Amino acid sequence: MKFAHELYEGILIKRYKRFLADIEMSDGSQITAHCANPGSMLGLKDPGQKVWLSKSDNPKRKLAYSWELIEVDGVIVGINTFRPNALVEEAIGNGTIAELQGYASLKREVKYGKNSRIDMLLRDEDKADCYVEVKNVHFLRSPGHFAFPDSVTARGAKHLDEMSDMVALGHRAVMVYLIQRDDGDTLSIAEDLDPNYGAAFKRARANGVEAIAYACKMTPHGIEAYRNIPLVSSPSQV
Repeated sequence: MKFAHELYEGILIKRYKRFLADIEMSDGSQITAHCANPGSMLGLKDPGQKVWLSKSDNPKRKLAYSWELIEVDGVIVGINTFRPNALVEEAIGNGTIAELQGYASLKREVKYGKNSRIDMLLRDEDKADCYVEVKNVHFLRSPGHFAFPDSVTARGAKHLDEMSDMVALGHRAVMVYLIQRDDGDTLSIAEDLDPNYGAAFKRARANGVEAIAYACKMTPHGIEAYRNIPLVSSPSQV
């Protein structure tokens, strides 16, 4: 996925109220950007880090800039949680995600479960429907090891239980953890940070919900999902 326009560079002053970030631009001016990330962003919000922003052409937007990337210890990390669905759709379309090939159609944001929407529904007349839920990952818990979530996500636990329901109805259900960085080799569920999500993940896996993870190549010009990352049950197994 190429960014539609060249990104703007800046330095992070602070992230606050979850969805706002003050940035010092390269010309010395200061702006407030939208931070499309409701999580805690552990390790990704320290003042003084280099960041990249996209700018909207929509004159009706309250905040023209959106925070897209941050550089931490020389590694570029994507923080925009609006990007993963499009990245996964692209990776399915170009054959990168081998586990999700062979379907005739893909639909986004399809209603299912208890007043929920699945990120993607894959269909083919010769296969069971495949329900795909995408989660953004950017938390490097220890050197080489990613973890999800980085904060409590009641909504995420609800989705896991609803995906179990789809498997019980004879469908396929797949969790895709899309990692917007490329400096790790394993992923685990951070049960200590969100015990309810950890329990829901174990239930879902026992009920037949699949789980896969892919890391991304990250540059200020674009993002590309390209590499399968194995899931391990806990950091102690790394």
